[in-house]
Amino acid sequence: MAGARSRNFAGWPLFANSFRPFFLLAAIQAGLSILAWLPMFYGELSVTSAFAPRDWHVHEMLYGFLPSVITGFLFTAIPNWTGRLPIQGTSLAALLVVWLAGRVAVTLSAEIGWAFALIVDAAFLALVVAAATREIIAGGNWRNLPVVVLVLMLLSGNVGFHLEAHYEGAADVSIRVGVSVVMLLIALIGGRIIPSFTRNWLVKFNPGRLPVPFGRFDGAVIGASALALIAWIAAPLNMVTGVLMAVVGVLHLVRLARWAGDRTTRERLLLILHVGYVFVPFGFILNALAAFGELPPSAGIHAWMAGAAGTMTLAVMTRASLGHTGQALTASPATQSIYVAIVVAALARVCAVVVPAHGDVLLHVAAFGWVAAFLGFAVAFGPLLAGSPRRALAIMGVPAPAR
Repeated sequence: MAGARSRNFAGWPLFANSFRPFFLLAAIQAGLSILAWLPMFYGELSVTSAFAPRDWHVHEMLYGFLPSVITGFLFTAIPNWTGRLPIQGTSLAALLVVWLAGRVAVTLSAEIGWAFALIVDAAFLALVVAAATREIIAGGNWRNLPVVVLVLMLLSGNVGFHLEAHYEGAADVSIRVGVSVVMLLIALIGGRIIPSFTRNWLVKFNPGRLPVPFGRFDGAVIGASALALIAWIAAPLNMVTGVLMAVVGVLHLVRLARWAGDRTTRERLLLILHVGYVFVPFGFILNALAAFGELPPSAGIHAWMAGAAGTMTLAVMTRASLGHTGQALTASPATQSIYVAIVVAALARVCAVVVPAHGDVLLHVAAFGWVAAFLGFAVAFGPLLAGSPRRALAIMGVPAPAR
């Protein structure tokens, strides 16, 4: 892996690294979107979007919030992959403005027109793909090009979402495309960082059984996952899809068991990565049950989106924010509270589908847990990301290091 290069940055620290603004704004957007979604769900609030309320909610989570987190991670990792200079300052601020413009355009698309909203919204991921491809090719780091290919697929899904919602009245296939891409990204990236971070910590703090590093088995599981997800995109309720989903769910459980997550309970910053990944096989198995007619399809989708995507993004955001700002890699009480909130939110959201008799209560628990987790991240980590580490440590309840 190439070593990262850096340049002195004299501006606002928020724009010194890609993860800073994109993690912070993604967390704020995730929390506020769900605060708006709950009254929209009950018909108490409406937005001037060309999308139906459900589609607005799905789009802003799948093609709004998650691309921001992915971009923050990607452009922080690429300098390490390639040894090239990071995107900073004006270029980073401009990219952030394009993302924000997409959020406004989607919300106001009934006023400005669906086609114009599509162009504005799609411009962000198009720029991300172009910039990431340029950096990876210039750095000769071909092994990480599949990540960019998946982001390109996410862009295609976003364009398809706008077209499908306009011409068909509601998005369907494009939702499954986006969810599938996110699951493959988690399987690919999570499958590299979780055993790596776990091994590094265990060697230092808890010697003994170590995780199995990424190998042929992992590649086979990702390949099988892609096959099952393609079947799910094409025919989600087909029996063959159900069988594939069930088999892949078991394979992911085996994969997770090889990473020695049971030996990380002393460090919640590490344990949460394993907990978040549990929702990947959980989602496959729930979608298998949906294909067999045993559950509504939304149970598996929410296991993946609220569970796997929600938990893994917070796990990566908290760890990267601490590590890349020179803080100790350990979960403070505030950070652990964020983790509890997102796991409760994910479980409650799945249970709201599985146990409809208590759906309203569970839906509120899920919504407020999600909001607490993401706005909690913004409050606790916002000062750190904006360049005030001592204030952030005080909010987290961590003693500041002596001068």
